[in-house]
Amino acid sequence: MGGKIPYIALTEGEVREMLREIGVKDVDELYSDIPSKYLLEKFDFPPPRSEMEVKELIEEILSKNRHMGELKLFIGGGAWPHYIPSAVKEIVSRSEFFTSYTPYQPEASQGILQALFEYQSLLAELLEIDVVNASMYDWATALGEAFRMAARVTRRRRILYPHYISPQRREVASTYSSGMGLRLEDYMQLEDGFVDLEDLKGRLDRDVAAIYIEYPSYLGFIAKNIKAVGELAHEVGALFIVGVDPTALGVFEAPGRLGADIVVGEGQPLGLPMSFGGPLLGILGCKLEPRLLHSLPGRLIGMTKTLRGDERAYCMILQSREQHIKRERATSNICTNQALCAVAVATYLSLLGRDGVVELGRQILARTNYMIRKLSEVSGVKAPLFDAPHFKEFAYKVDGHPSHKLLRKLLGKGIVGGIDLSREFDELGNSILTCVTEIHLKQDIDQYVNIVKEVVEG
Repeated sequence: MGGKIPYIALTEGEVREMLREIGVKDVDELYSDIPSKYLLEKFDFPPPRSEMEVKELIEEILSKNRHMGELKLFIGGGAWPHYIPSAVKEIVSRSEFFTSYTPYQPEASQGILQALFEYQSLLAELLEIDVVNASMYDWATALGEAFRMAARVTRRRRILYPHYISPQRREVASTYSSGMGLRLEDYMQLEDGFVDLEDLKGRLDRDVAAIYIEYPSYLGFIAKNIKAVGELAHEVGALFIVGVDPTALGVFEAPGRLGADIVVGEGQPLGLPMSFGGPLLGILGCKLEPRLLHSLPGRLIGMTKTLRGDERAYCMILQSREQHIKRERATSNICTNQALCAVAVATYLSLLGRDGVVELGRQILARTNYMIRKLSEVSGVKAPLFDAPHFKEFAYKVDGHPSHKLLRKLLGKGIVGGIDLSREFDELGNSILTCVTEIHLKQDIDQYVNIVKEVVEG
């Protein structure tokens, strides 16, 4: 081939040569891993339009949307509504951050390197874990990487995870794990918020690489025996992986204190908009152990000194990437990561400070408890479904009223009421996952509850 093949307008002979080189018979064979139901026979494109006509069409479509300012969001499940200080947006809009790519050349990248170092340091302090990388795409991909880390370190193939986990998070982690032949199995979580330790013990053997737990859970409840789960993992030589919403750490113990070997989570609540589900920021940290550190994906930024020894400087100290360091021995192929989002999180945390994080957690917890109490006072409403402490999110159900109809009623009143759980967990039946944070005022919560009450009373 010798570089003679152009990028476009290949001849049939050139296509045959390329296929022969990679060892396939025809182009269709390249799509063999894609289910046929997802392959289009043909593209049904509309006729061409002028630029002016396209602009008018797009404006017509967009005019059907309701402005976010007209809606009150009580929806979470992976991206949550939080207040973002104006300073965060101003700082991340600076060109030196906004356009920065991988800082290969430290002599020209001290600003972004220091910002990422501060991000790592702030997250490590918040999570009370030794090392945090900078960074992953989102919680789901961080979880997939954590499972792979556990398998590499322990040389085992089974991963145990909680039953009530985000379906999207589970699917992404499963995809990440499938290439290594890992077996992912869920364990039971009881209605009183405890993990069923007897069920968990029955699943443990010397092929378990890790046990994973989340707090708050996808349904918002806090497991009451997290430490006991970690102790079971360590008894069989498995790793203990903890997933966390970092806004909860102002009122609940940090995962490092609970014995976590690896910590994952979502950074979106710390200064990033919901943005229709992205971009997000995956948190991934671990204990300072060589076996974990050498298996950590992504990059670490370290602080050092210049050759003269009289100036502080920053550089990349770990890069387990495939392109220029480890190649085929790379632990991950993560490339352009969420550096701008990491800068936003570092800015947000520096603005809040330690006391601000505590106050944020208290505000969310108080609002969560208030909304649970008000909904539980409505006849025919069970709130929450789990008899456990809840933070930010909780599941509830209204007897005799389908979830999708109630959510539609709320939307008609300008409220995005939550997620219909009947589509995600069959055993929860007709239930809704709703979310409340520091942005929700008392009158917002009361309005939500009153609409539910109107629906119940008919």
